[in-house]
Amino acid sequence: GITGAFHYGLQVSIINSPAEYIQSFIRETWQQRYGSSPSAEMITLLWSLIVSIYSIGGLLGSSSAGYLSVRFGRKKAMLLANIPALLGAALMGLSRLCGSFEMIIAGRLFSGVCGGLAQNVHIMYAGECAPRNLRGLIAITASTSIAAGKFVGFALGLSIVLGVEALWPILLAANAVPVLVQLLTLPFFPDSPRYLLIDLKDKEGCI
Repeated sequence: GITGAFHYGLQVSIINSPAEYIQSFIRETWQQRYGSSPSAEMITLLWSLIVSIYSIGGLLGSSSAGYLSVRFGRKKAMLLANIPALLGAALMGLSRLCGSFEMIIAGRLFSGVCGGLAQNVHIMYAGECAPRNLRGLIAITASTSIAAGKFVGFALGLSIVLGVEALWPILLAANAVPVLVQLLTLPFFPDSPRYLLIDLKDKEGCI
């Protein structure tokens, strides 16, 4: 769950660094397809869509968090959130290779779905699993992980790291790293006691 919140913070901040390179990529791709340069308004429109569609994905993910957390349980819901995250990372990482700025838009949408879903389910899962005396401490891991993700996103975007023209697709796909960490570690964690008792009627499993 912490890696899910970290992914959210990382994805929110990481798009700012390669803005100039992505806009240049849109311009070059448009010219290759249609034989003419796009207008400044079109570049602004497409860039605004790339930035804002993450929030639309977040709304979709948040809206489905309640249903998925009951239908599959908190842990499995967070594992399911990794699917759109990996798909989004793949789309954005391969966008330049495929010559498609639409892949960046779709990748941001899928990443937003992951962020909205994982952020909500993480808070439920952490609060329900934590011992009573540690519940407050565990609850704030969401906000601290988001802050850490934003910091790492800005750091990776520096020109001495990945914030250069040749590496911006790798920068956009970097959110796959915390997702893979969660995929490898989360299956070893227990499910929520509340989910086991109330939704599955598994009293022994809850205890």
